Amino acid sequence: MLLDLATGKILVEDIPVPHVGSKRILVRTRYSAVSLGTELRIIRFARASLIKKAVERPDLVKQVLEVVKKSGVLEALTKVKERISMPFPLGYSVAGEVIAVGKDVRDFKVGDRVTCAGAEYAYHAEVVSVPENMCVKVPPNVDLQEAAFVALGAIAIHGVRNAGVSFGETVAVLGLGLLGLITVQVLKAAGCRVIGVDVDERKVNLARELGADYAFNLKSPDPRVVDEILNITSGIGVDAVIITAATKSNEPVNLAGRIARDRAKVVIVGDVGTKFDRETYYRKELQLVVSRSYGPGRYDPVYEEEGIDYPIGYVRWTLRRNMEEFMRLLSEKKINMKKIITHVFSVEEAPRAYEMILSGSSNTPIIGVVFKYSSPEEKQPEYSNIVYIKGVVEQGSSRELRSEKVRIGV
Repeated sequence: MLLDLATGKILVEDIPVPHVGSKRILVRTRYSAVSLGTELRIIRFARASLIKKAVERPDLVKQVLEVVKKSGVLEALTKVKERISMPFPLGYSVAGEVIAVGKDVRDFKVGDRVTCAGAEYAYHAEVVSVPENMCVKVPPNVDLQEAAFVALGAIAIHGVRNAGVSFGETVAVLGLGLLGLITVQVLKAAGCRVIGVDVDERKVNLARELGADYAFNLKSPDPRVVDEILNITSGIGVDAVIITAATKSNEPVNLAGRIARDRAKVVIVGDVGTKFDRETYYRKELQLVVSRSYGPGRYDPVYEEEGIDYPIGYVRWTLRRNMEEFMRLLSEKKINMKKIITHVFSVEEAPRAYEMILSGSSNTPIIGVVFKYSSPEEKQPEYSNIVYIKGVVEQGSSRELRSEKVRIGV
């Protein structure tokens, strides 16, 4: 599946299998996780009018104006048309098995169960080509369906690290969707006291089930959340606030200021408004941090593409080590994704699934969504342009891999 940036239409297409590359692995996807915040935002943007797009993305308008100044209107129009004519794949978190490895790959072999991250690599697709540093092995006792959420898990873990909290401290999590509920469990595993806040009573209740010490509904008949949190913390306020909500409103960042103690940290992990009440932040000398993706190494081509790791003595927690930590927490049952996964669709149903999510027509809260892919045993498609690569894909047996066409997912 691909997203048509001009119309916002979701397409299912067959394309050639990607090249493995010398420092990459080729993965046959079993499950891919949907990032509701990121993916729905991109789909809505693609479906918006040109005026609305300009309002939402003034940075893109600025780029177009720069081209107009340098090369003229016709050149600018040509570049815009080229940009929106290219189908855009969504998705950045998958799990499956290795079916081929590049000649310079050190840590993986054909047949390994792996999970991979990265918007440039780990698309919703039957086969993906991913750099070694963007992949980790899945422990034997971890289900691939849960492992598919590795990118979201690493984002949550990196957000907690940016908060700088330690054992016994009290942390508020604002927004109890997918990221928020993972964050609640990461904080509990770190020995923190956790307060969850959301506007959906069902998510509030789920946060309690997953270990939150307290959870509040902002839309309850008597939403005295600030007073309740100050009472819980003996009038001090929380040691840190992690915002995992997805809203254009500035209310989450301002609520964070009201419930935080002096010199606390407010960490933005979700996509929220950032116009905060300066007076509140000034008087408390609060630190406002925007957490970036999965951790150190992200967006560094030397780390991602070349596979050059950062020395552990200098950078303890890289993005890959955060991904490995998420796998450890799943393996030790410190994080329960089964309770968070609310919907499972076959990849063929993905366009319908997105429409259901966008319309809000589901009878149950939509939190964790995964696409399931047919295994080679379940589906044996006929393809031309066969190129054979030798590789062991099942324990004790060898098999030839074909350069097949695959469906790429949004």
